Amino acid sequence: MYDYLIVGAGLYGAVCAHELHKKGYSILVVDKRSHIGGNIYTEEISGINVHKYGAHIFHTNDTGVWNYVNQFALFNRYTNSPVANYHGELYSLPFNMYTFNRMWGVTTPDEARMRIEEQRREYVENSARKKGIRPEDFTPDNLEEQAISLVGTDIYEKLVRDYTMKQWGRPCDELPAFIIRRLPVRFTYDNNYFNALHQGIPTGGYTQIISTMLEGTDVRLNTDYLADRDALNAQARNIIYTGPIDAYFGYELGTLEYRSLRFETEQLRTDNYQGNAVVNYTDADTPFTRIIEHKWFEFGVDRDGQPIPGTVISREYSLEWHPGEESYYPVNDRKNTALYEQYRKKADMETNVIFGGRLGEYKYYDMDQVIARALERVSSVPGRG
Repeated sequence: MYDYLIVGAGLYGAVCAHELHKKGYSILVVDKRSHIGGNIYTEEISGINVHKYGAHIFHTNDTGVWNYVNQFALFNRYTNSPVANYHGELYSLPFNMYTFNRMWGVTTPDEARMRIEEQRREYVENSARKKGIRPEDFTPDNLEEQAISLVGTDIYEKLVRDYTMKQWGRPCDELPAFIIRRLPVRFTYDNNYFNALHQGIPTGGYTQIISTMLEGTDVRLNTDYLADRDALNAQARNIIYTGPIDAYFGYELGTLEYRSLRFETEQLRTDNYQGNAVVNYTDADTPFTRIIEHKWFEFGVDRDGQPIPGTVISREYSLEWHPGEESYYPVNDRKNTALYEQYRKKADMETNVIFGGRLGEYKYYDMDQVIARALERVSSVPGRG
């Protein structure tokens, strides 16, 4: 009998497996997919490490987590600087002085602030009038109101509104304001999207990290835990479950909502398709949200520093999620948050079962947060002498 059954060979499960194995425990890891790595899985195609489930850029302000993950791979100095394409007009992301210069021709922070404030004030006055309140009492209630308060109407209409509607499948005035608060706005000429102390991509892709973490554990792929739960539970004393929490309980309280993704990946003979790893398409007429050109995550060269011929691109489409499809982004609105809390209370009553990760905790986590959370959960498990 194993000491631990870990359901899911993604980052959370792999960190738990690695740490528990070091403490002397026997581990069985199962995953319904045909590969390890979860959504950070990378697949080599013609010498290019393709991010199979979308762009993953590691970034963190937690030096402890940064040192931890660097045990498993050599990270390069990749800096995330996406470009926004609006009907052929190109803008720098995150929103910064390059963006404001392209949008309005302004060259100083004061000029940019003045443009945003003029548009914000006009919008707030009109919105307050419609709500029957004073402008000074106006508080953003949804994503549209929050975004315009941050960047004004011009940037909202060209670079936020349609892209966000494609991403979430809902108009911006039906989405919670907190979604847009993660978006950085800078009055400097700085195209670094993540204002993080540490940032990079593992040279050779992410799969090697998970593979190293899982050394010494038994791994079974193409194994659906929920379809064979009793037999698998009988093989272990404790369970770490990283799948959807509502699926674990048979959706008996209702189904939590997610957004899903679809990717169209193709090899091209050109050596440089778009000149950047990530280009977002922010207009409503383009059906996909972005194009990823994977070779630029590692500067277009192989491990020996030689240019890689050809390229691989992925067009990313955001989709409404249905049970049985891959779950990517939890929809953390009030309705779903309340439903998750009911499931969490049921989870707390389970004996010898830990629920973790994006799906198990129904929470958007960056990779560094997943690692920190997993380390925290297994830190109290005593080692075996």
